[in-house]
Amino acid sequence: MNIKLRLIIMNFLQFAVWGAYLTCMGNYLGAAGLGESIAWFYAIQGIVSIFMPTLMGIVADRYLQPQRVLGLCHLLAGIFMLGCWYMGMQAGGGEIANKAMFIALYTMSVAFYMPTIALSNTVAFTLLKQNGLDTVKDFPPIRVLGTVGFIATMWFVNCATIENGAFTFTLAESANKFQYTHMQFFVSGFLSMLLFLYAMTLPQCPNEKKESQQSLADTLGLSAFKLFKTKRMALFFIFSALLGMCLQVTNGFAGPFITSFKGSLDPEVATSFAANNATLLTSLSQMSEALCILLIPFCLRRFGIKGVMLMSMFAWVFRFGFFGLGSPTMPGVLLFILSCIVYGVAFDFFNVSGGIFVDQECEPSVKASAQGLFMMMTNGIGATVGTLAAGKVVNSFCKWNEAGYLVGEWQTCWFIFAAFALVVAVSFWLVFPYKKKA
Repeated sequence: MNIKLRLIIMNFLQFAVWGAYLTCMGNYLGAAGLGESIAWFYAIQGIVSIFMPTLMGIVADRYLQPQRVLGLCHLLAGIFMLGCWYMGMQAGGGEIANKAMFIALYTMSVAFYMPTIALSNTVAFTLLKQNGLDTVKDFPPIRVLGTVGFIATMWFVNCATIENGAFTFTLAESANKFQYTHMQFFVSGFLSMLLFLYAMTLPQCPNEKKESQQSLADTLGLSAFKLFKTKRMALFFIFSALLGMCLQVTNGFAGPFITSFKGSLDPEVATSFAANNATLLTSLSQMSEALCILLIPFCLRRFGIKGVMLMSMFAWVFRFGFFGLGSPTMPGVLLFILSCIVYGVAFDFFNVSGGIFVDQECEPSVKASAQGLFMMMTNGIGATVGTLAAGKVVNSFCKWNEAGYLVGEWQTCWFIFAAFALVVAVSFWLVFPYKKKA
């Protein structure tokens, strides 16, 4: 089989595993009696991202070939995720009896899944180079198929349902849709196990032999922290963490927010397409993400890195603001759609341009660890703190009702998030020193 096709399948499955639950898990947690802990479930992803990718990277560098570490991580992630599904099945759609065990199983699953994002990139780069292909030219189209996989499982769990023992697809209102039940964890766990088997069939990616012994600080990527001695780099990493605080907010709360309209006393609102297909609607965000990647080269040439990063920051203002102003019926639903469209700019422009900035500004000896530091500040520290803070805000203004909907002053919550993003954007514009190179 063509190596590009093999890597496309790998990337498709890699992100399909995540897409099965990431944006709809909040709805199920409310029904399972864990609604007030939604923020923690998303913060866990940031916490494990601080250290697990590094640890699994060391294993892949020194002990086992990367494709095998990738497969074994998915095996363990799948087993623990299927454990979550089993506990949900035992609960029969009601509250989880042993909440601590459920959280522990989920934590272990995420702990082994998060390193696979970097490991899948390592495998792809290695195999492309082995086959004489250009990673800059050939990897982006392969990676985009990962986003397609994410969208595919979002659509699947949005429409899949089991009614009276029969498996069906529907866009109509149904409490048995996978996006509301423990079945989303089954889909994720099953795909993880499938990717484990597939990864074991991939060509070998030999471990690179190091010519000299690295220090422990270099191995753990700690040498990059010396970059904080430079004012511009220190400011960049601080703002990376601040912007990272926005990353998981809508993943965690957009689903429960849009679904909450099903509890409206207005029949038109309660039965609207958007209110009953929150996961399908929010999948527009991932579509936008895939398309916006194609705009980055043009925008970087035209506006420079600081301009592109500012676009991302202000896009987060609109991302949250449109949710606060929108509604699930016309014309308000158009604002929900606009929120999903600007997400591509908000997410992609900072992550990609930030990585390019780090690559341009850092010495070759610390580039790899600096990229790790950038990811730690955004997806680790920033995302963790931001998700927990967002949870405090939502729990202060909204409560789960008896019907299983998270209702309250949602508009206030979204405006608070938009105001934070606006302060970060304006502050970055005023204090970050960077001139566009001619």
